[in-house]
Amino acid sequence: MPDEPRSRQQSHEVTATPLLENVWVFHRTGQRCPGRRIGEVVAYDAQLLPEYQVAGRPTIDRSFLLLDQGIQLTRPVVFEGPVEGWWYVDLVEIEPTEAGLVVHDLYVDFLVPPGADRYHVLDLDELAGALSQGRITAAQCATVLGRTQDFIDRHLRANEEGSVDPPHRFPPAGIAALESLPCFFGQPPGTGVLQN
Repeated sequence: MPDEPRSRQQSHEVTATPLLENVWVFHRTGQRCPGRRIGEVVAYDAQLLPEYQVAGRPTIDRSFLLLDQGIQLTRPVVFEGPVEGWWYVDLVEIEPTEAGLVVHDLYVDFLVPPGADRYHVLDLDELAGALSQGRITAAQCATVLGRTQDFIDRHLRANEEGSVDPPHRFPPAGIAALESLPCFFGQPPGTGVLQN
């Protein structure tokens, strides 16, 4: 573009800033939690209930919802000692409603340390119990197991375990912009996201 004025050339080089949308998440504790959304990623802040607070530790957790993958990630501020800095990952189902999005726990969880050099799969017994007690169908259980494998392949599988497409990345890159934002409490309200 050598014939265009320099200011016009510069305008072609500017990249669009992602749209940041205000959202609400109604946490399973009954709290209405403020959050922000960029594309398919929502971040929200939840105040820890007094019985879960640890003296001298922060009292607000930030969680992330990967809407297109049905994943919720939290680095709990109360994790201490050998699990400090680890991620707690929930498989979730996100149901759109007129009031917003309802987030349902799908029983299977992960504990992932910094560096994601290993991981722990949790609560498969809860998934089995839900199936045997009729709280979920066999088809729903199959979906949960498939999404469990998809999460492992997409975010936790190491290079030495064979090629992965897309390459292994944890935590997911999509949360970075939201992770660095200041606390959402006291910020203006937005659209609804409900969690049960």
